[in-house]
Amino acid sequence: MSDFRAIRAKIAALESGTRAQAGVLPFGDASLDARLPGGGLPLGRWHEIVGVGLEAETSAAPAAFAALMARPLARRGEAVWVLRRDDLWAPGLAGLGFPPERLIQVCARDEAETLMVMEDALTTVGVSAVFGEVEDVDLTAGRRLQLACEKRGGTGFVIRRRPFGGAGLKAAAGSVATTRWCVKPALSEPAAGDFGLGAPRYHVELQRCRGGRTGAWILEADQAYSWEASDVAYPLRLVAELGDRELAPAQSAQARAA
Repeated sequence: MSDFRAIRAKIAALESGTRAQAGVLPFGDASLDARLPGGGLPLGRWHEIVGVGLEAETSAAPAAFAALMARPLARRGEAVWVLRRDDLWAPGLAGLGFPPERLIQVCARDEAETLMVMEDALTTVGVSAVFGEVEDVDLTAGRRLQLACEKRGGTGFVIRRRPFGGAGLKAAAGSVATTRWCVKPALSEPAAGDFGLGAPRYHVELQRCRGGRTGAWILEADQAYSWEASDVAYPLRLVAELGDRELAPAQSAQARAA
């Protein structure tokens, strides 16, 4: 009787779409984490990251943001990055604090092979994060990625990219991704007394979130983060929270003169 009940519970869980929880990865800011189910980026699922304009080809800002989000996962296992254009610069990732010794790069021939390698990597023991650069993920491929994530609790990051240029990215007709982020670079500010470029900043928009709420923020890479130090440290910090604001009424000439 107990076995019968266990089987029924498994069937009900599959039919209702519930998943075994693999935990969350918080950003460390209450206003941002409150938008995400469980108070952080859900693990054991896959997430979609897109860019705008030229970023659809170069994918510099989306790739950097994905690496920063996944950086704490490098403490837990290996990271596999599947790409079609062999232009991932490991020293750049190291500059963001991502440990290159935990990185495995795979150059795939086409979209189908990229998604296939992602599935295999997500179901491999010892792999905690898998990145894949693809132009599109249809519903069937998305469900296959999700099943692969659930098998061992790995987390996937799909970076939508057209690595060889051409027409812009197609608008997603539907997706089973848990979250969808739109990322573009933002102006950085050097610390007081410093010269040169400051810490990288990103204009980040959470466009879709299953079980959560959308929002927009400017986030900055925490360059003082040490991935070996603690699970409590956060690789991104909130600079400003963005939202829809009505334009302030124009001041009169007399008021400006005063």
